[in-house]
Amino acid sequence: MRSRVAVVLALACLTAACSDASPAPKPAPGSSARTGAPSYDPRAEPSYAVLPLVPEAAAGLTVTDFDKVRLQLGSSELTSKSPQADRDAFWQRAETETALLTRGMLRPVDAKLASDYGFTQDDVDWEAHFFGAEGQETGWVLSIRLIVDMDAVQRAVDAGVGPLAAGEVVADQHLVVMGTTADGETSWANDPTLPGLVGAPANSTYVARGCVPLESAPADLDPLDAYSVSFEGTLATARLGADRADLFARRSLDDALPAFVTGFTGGVADPSTGRIGYEMADPPTAADLTLRGSLPFAACGQA
Repeated sequence: MRSRVAVVLALACLTAACSDASPAPKPAPGSSARTGAPSYDPRAEPSYAVLPLVPEAAAGLTVTDFDKVRLQLGSSELTSKSPQADRDAFWQRAETETALLTRGMLRPVDAKLASDYGFTQDDVDWEAHFFGAEGQETGWVLSIRLIVDMDAVQRAVDAGVGPLAAGEVVADQHLVVMGTTADGETSWANDPTLPGLVGAPANSTYVARGCVPLESAPADLDPLDAYSVSFEGTLATARLGADRADLFARRSLDDALPAFVTGFTGGVADPSTGRIGYEMADPPTAADLTLRGSLPFAACGQA
């Protein structure tokens, strides 16, 4: 009886967009009155803000909001100027307690950046990576804290320090980018499906076009053009688009991939919003399964 009550309460919270169940995405400020091409808006949640920079040819996107991860772990004041022991302790906890979709692309060159340029990965607000159809990385975006001197960042880019060698500094937006598009009309922001799958506050967000091949999937699943998974605290929310009649069938596929339940548990579906809410049995495992596409709810229907 107790477990049934828990499921009912979880479903009610999911339907009502409770804060603990990752609320439905909201448009970036001013987007409803947008004229012209979509453009980067730093006021929006990172998973929404980055869309105008992602080329339409991309097949997948990951966004990791390190500011929210720091907040969750009680390290919101952490920067490159913090004691090394504090910084090391944060990353140890982040990698073992949260669902990171990247471990920080600058970390391998942190020592060089700190000594010569005065910033490190600990000064990155959020980080996004996008990928082609074969899984190859085709671009990335780093959002740098406003307190960082972007002239120093430019010098690091010019010097070719680590992955920054391929980057381009957008100083007025405090971004470093690679492989992005300058035309919002040919970006993910102009796709009719993708903006509705992102924008909720989250530590990390994964977005993919298409579906996951699964031999045991039923034939009557509706087509799936794209989906997202967002991670916030101990909860994960899959978004497949509103008004999905097949959502309960998709939720029932959780056991089709045995590894899935090592990362996700307690799925609750809401067809009207197209969301499935999960608890994370193990956040790092949940992130790894997501990156590997081991997500039965995103299955393709069998022809």
